[in-house]
Amino acid sequence: MRRTDPEGHGPVRFGPPLPGDGLPVLPALAARLAAAAHRAEAPPVGGARALLEAACGYWSRRGLSCAPDRVAAAPGAPVLLVALTAALAGDGGDVLVPRPCAAWWAPYARLLGRPVFHVPTPAESGGVPDPYALLETVRRVRAEGGDPRLLVLSVADDPTATVAPPELLHETVEAAAAEGLHLISDETWRDTLHDPHATVLLSPAEMLPDRVTVVTDLAGALLPAGWPAAVARFPSGAAGEGLHARVLDVLTALDARLAAPVAAAAGYALGEPRPVTERRAAAVRLHACLAAAAHTAVLTAGALARPPQAGRHLYADLGPLREALAGHGVGDAQELEDFLTARLGVPAPGGHRFGDDLGALRVRLATGSLLGETEEERTQSLTAPSPLELPHVQRALNALGSVFGDLRDDARRWEFPR
Repeated sequence: MRRTDPEGHGPVRFGPPLPGDGLPVLPALAARLAAAAHRAEAPPVGGARALLEAACGYWSRRGLSCAPDRVAAAPGAPVLLVALTAALAGDGGDVLVPRPCAAWWAPYARLLGRPVFHVPTPAESGGVPDPYALLETVRRVRAEGGDPRLLVLSVADDPTATVAPPELLHETVEAAAAEGLHLISDETWRDTLHDPHATVLLSPAEMLPDRVTVVTDLAGALLPAGWPAAVARFPSGAAGEGLHARVLDVLTALDARLAAPVAAAAGYALGEPRPVTERRAAAVRLHACLAAAAHTAVLTAGALARPPQAGRHLYADLGPLREALAGHGVGDAQELEDFLTARLGVPAPGGHRFGDDLGALRVRLATGSLLGETEEERTQSLTAPSPLELPHVQRALNALGSVFGDLRDDARRWEFPR
């Protein structure tokens, strides 16, 4: 029987983190953190007024107006998702998520004892469920006595690195609204679009303002992953007021406060001063370039992958190489994770981490490991006009291409005797 929860590879403790940018900390951010290091007082739960106002400014510049009394901050998006799930579905509601989805979404609902139902996504993008599959899932869950209340989605997606088209998002939001679902829109990657002029990104909060809570983890584009900070924007009106209050209750019970130095850096980053926006733009260009090169290597080997459109990763389907992988003892996503992690020398989480079927040979590949091994090499990658020409980047891409190229050659050897 195929294993479903391999020993030593549990779904929570061994789950993959957000793909990091692999870059040195921006000096301006480090200075803000250091300047606040002397503060001994604990910031209020949910964030101090200055931080909440900075978050409002951040969203207002993206067409989402808000007020500080409809915003909350916490040490990372997972904490906010726990609080939101407890507030919205903790008393018996069910949670819906796309398949695949970010690795950290489902475990937090399960920790609260809430069932999680995966809804398929369309072929062209991930992060947003197919609207007809969503309606069918809601119907089935209710027929079995369930109470679906909450849908978590992401327009700019981890793990697939795709951006859902506006027409799909509109249909899915309409379907969710018709069924009375509250939406949590994870917009962690919205500021990492590889080609903003060719990709249209809309927030569900623009379409359904009364039933969407937006969550943004600042590790996506503004802060280092080791400085956990995230903000949530709640709907206006009485429903949003009540949800905000319940979330603050949960955060208070958890004593989930931002550390004062991290809060200072987060407020500065949310204000988007020039050093932050310039670094973000440079980092996005770099990772877009590397993701495109990695995508080419994957396709050249005969595997499948959607073109990456956002983030610092891509999602590869090695199903066409199944016979070649079987020769290496790889028959499921966990074995593929072990195989690629050992050969690439960096984590390569399998698709089962993201809610995909264990038997599907899918894997998320991050681009941060292609920047170089030292801080000097990574800085060179960031500042070089043509990073793909740097020797250390070429070596990393060649290593990636070699691993996938070997699988392609193995696959051809399987084909020739037929």
